Amino acid sequence: MRCSSAIELSLPALLMTLALAGCNPFSAPESMMDEYVERTARVLDQPYQLSAIPATDPLPRRRDRVLQMPEVELGMLDFLSLFGCELQVVAGEKASILGRVMQPANRLRYEVRFIEAAEDCLPEIGDDELGEEVSQAVTSKRASLPVAVWNATWGVEEMESLFTRTEGLYPLEPGGGTGNLATDLNSLNAMMAPLLEGQTDTSLAGLGDIHQQWQAHQAPGQLILTARMLTVRLDDASDVIEARLQERPLCLDGKPNNQSEIVQGMFFSVFIERVQPYLASVRRARDDLVRPLAALAEQQKEVMPETFRDWYNRYLKLEGEGSLWAELDASQQRHIELWQQQLEQCGLRPGT
Repeated sequence: MRCSSAIELSLPALLMTLALAGCNPFSAPESMMDEYVERTARVLDQPYQLSAIPATDPLPRRRDRVLQMPEVELGMLDFLSLFGCELQVVAGEKASILGRVMQPANRLRYEVRFIEAAEDCLPEIGDDELGEEVSQAVTSKRASLPVAVWNATWGVEEMESLFTRTEGLYPLEPGGGTGNLATDLNSLNAMMAPLLEGQTDTSLAGLGDIHQQWQAHQAPGQLILTARMLTVRLDDASDVIEARLQERPLCLDGKPNNQSEIVQGMFFSVFIERVQPYLASVRRARDDLVRPLAALAEQQKEVMPETFRDWYNRYLKLEGEGSLWAELDASQQRHIELWQQQLEQCGLRPGT
């Protein structure tokens, strides 16, 4: 039984982990997968190696995620001439000291209010030259609205809490908080989609609350670390099975024997009862959380910074070359197929 972990920990952290786990390898995701590889090798009488788990890449820094917003404002004389029009109030907010340092969510609200107020104001403007200036400002702000949406989603500081790499792996028994996060992410997508199509009458009332909630959730970051770990350990175990398949059959003439019963017992007691439920839990969480995050990025690909694109392709996209999630799916599929081949040698293939 193994009480150590391949993840590098400080001595106090390692001692704490071991104390909490009580040296039970099935009390934590990585120790469970380490034990699974070891037991697979033991029952198949094969050597094994626990491969190093490569580090994942952090979410790109905020300064590399935030896009520059074009500044399109009315001149002071024109601003004064709009007295009595709501646009004057909106533009005045941006001209204030606080307006110059607007957070992304407030900047998005401002851009939307400016467009709406300007369009309402246009019929009341008697001066043709001023009317043309306001009309051009509306056109420019509509063109840059996707930039404001990007900054208010992927550009906010709270996004870094979701993808932190300091909270370890996705737990074996996750709490109920992921459901609330999934609801928030789907609500955010529903909120932003109309804006990206130019529909400025969308309410942004819940945007700040969603951002605030992100500070209490780290599951997306945990899932990325977990997908990397599971891929490596499933491949380790698959290599063991594949090596055994290249030797003499486990059973002669397809008849079970003592060793095959031991192999089957380990397969059901560890893989089916422990590993597979965890794989299913990770997959559900991926569909609930990573999928809407991928959709949030996908619908903004036109303005997505190049510094973000590689990270998106690697950690958010569920399919395609280079996708971490596609690699996990492929590793899991290979692993199941190898087990089927191994057990089939003894007429023990699951489902038969």
